Amino acid sequence: MDCKSKSDSELIELIIECHKPAFDELYIRYSRKLVNFLYRMLNKDYEKAQDFLHDVFLKIIENPKSYKPEKSSFSTWIYTIAYNKCKNEYKKESIRRNYNENELMNSKNSFTEIKGNIDNHLFGECLEKELRQLDEKHRAIFVLRYNDELPIKEIAEIMDIPEGTVKSRLFYVTQKLASRLKEFNPHSG
Repeated sequence: MDCKSKSDSELIELIIECHKPAFDELYIRYSRKLVNFLYRMLNKDYEKAQDFLHDVFLKIIENPKSYKPEKSSFSTWIYTIAYNKCKNEYKKESIRRNYNENELMNSKNSFTEIKGNIDNHLFGECLEKELRQLDEKHRAIFVLRYNDELPIKEIAEIMDIPEGTVKSRLFYVTQKLASRLKEFNPHSG
């Protein structure tokens, strides 16, 4: 049976029937996107992102019937699981409090020293540092929208908040990042 042509919902039905190729196909479809999302949400801890990815897919193996296609798309459901794992991790280990404040101050001071001689790699590093400064709700919205390119409606479903809240948080975080990264704007005075 060719699983590549099946929808996500059809694959879940096959997984319920213990069809291993269906699970493999879902893993192929979503593992790279999810591990990238988890990696960014977990402050670039690749091992932890991999562990979380396996936990997310383990949930599918253990209880594929928990997915309800009438409530949401599979994509929304699996991102919701991943997002909730990150939220629980923040609560449990207080990841944000472990960030080294001295490193932050040094990176902000270095912005002005290299102004006018900046490349995309440096911008990416600085953006990642600034994203780590954000609370998990704002970071998740930014990553889901601009990295994973999910529509606002799907982000709202994943995070279980109204679309208007997604839009206002997205506006807030982009304004905040624009302010903090203004050295990278060639049009700023």
